[in-house]
Amino acid sequence: MHYDVFNGDADGIISLIQLRLSNPIPATLVTGVKRDIQLLKKIEIAAQDTVTVLDISMEKNSASLIEMLNKGHDVFYADHHRCGDIPGNKNLTALIDLDANTCTALIIDQHLQGQFHSWAICAAYGDNLIAKADQLAIAAGYGQQQRVQLQELGTLINYNGYGSQLLDLHYDPAELYRLLLNYSSPFDVIADPNSPFSKLQSAYQEDLDKALAISSQYSSALLSIFELPDQAWSRRISGVFGNLLANQQPDSAFAVLTENSDKNYLVSLRAPLNNKQGAGDICSQFETGGGRAAAAGINNLSRNELSRFIELVELQYKS
Repeated sequence: MHYDVFNGDADGIISLIQLRLSNPIPATLVTGVKRDIQLLKKIEIAAQDTVTVLDISMEKNSASLIEMLNKGHDVFYADHHRCGDIPGNKNLTALIDLDANTCTALIIDQHLQGQFHSWAICAAYGDNLIAKADQLAIAAGYGQQQRVQLQELGTLINYNGYGSQLLDLHYDPAELYRLLLNYSSPFDVIADPNSPFSKLQSAYQEDLDKALAISSQYSSALLSIFELPDQAWSRRISGVFGNLLANQQPDSAFAVLTENSDKNYLVSLRAPLNNKQGAGDICSQFETGGGRAAAAGINNLSRNELSRFIELVELQYKS
């Protein structure tokens, strides 16, 4: 048996789309909401099983990965998040790039020598690498309208991944992956009225309108914080709302706090676009936190730790 393990956001889904358009193989899909990243724990692996892992932190899955490798399982691993120590094992193929201006889909694009380049650009837009995606799209000959289309689809796929549970999402990421795999190009998705594009488009706008009506609860020259209520729409919009805010003010960091059922916070942190570093390091100082240099999060931040979080962010971007 082969397992395809992937993050439920745009980057994870589109990374796998590229691989399986290039090399279709039967596989058991293992994914979840965007914050569900310790996915290797979900696999009950048996002799001769192989695994592909895309867009989840190797550091957060280290113990399960080492166990698989020590048992002789072949693992292909591509990612751009904090990785920790990469195991030196002959059974591991690791494509890891921690550059703040790349994403897993671009790593796969390079691996496949640009075979499905438009999909990779779409993922870069979805991962909020707007300048990088624009650069690649212009180099590929895409006009303004095509770039807008790729950005919108990437954003919508990414939007679908946010939530505390699968019931918050419009599509289970595994289902969305299967639906999108039917299209060799993202432009084909947009052109098909029966694709997920239209449903996600209308749902996204409805959620975004609610978020835009909320004022910041904290604001300084370095950081603005927005608090959203404990509702499904809040959890869905939190990440892409943070991206939108970051693009509007590229010299500031932004945090979107979504109230959990226990009255603590789910946190989405965006580093300043003009200083894309430190977000993962900040969030990793909290028990349920992690991420990458430009964007990171904390699954459960207690209210009494919020002041410490603000201090760490302010200190990180002071100079």
